[in-house]
Amino acid sequence: MSDARRDNTSTDRHMLEALVCPVTNGRLSYDARRQELISKAAHLAFPIRNGIPIMLVDEARDID
Repeated sequence: MSDARRDNTSTDRHMLEALVCPVTNGRLSYDARRQELISKAAHLAFPIRNGIPIMLVDEARDID
């Protein structure tokens, strides 16, 4: 893996770790397979499209 790609991955990881749930202000977990940020407290999954987290409740998927 190139250094540039590693830097982007690291930056992306840091960005994702800085985000919080817009409903609960709680921690989010990252689901790489589905490209979503999961809020267990709010029971919502926020999509990541083209590398951009969509942190709008109207765009989130309900989860059990």
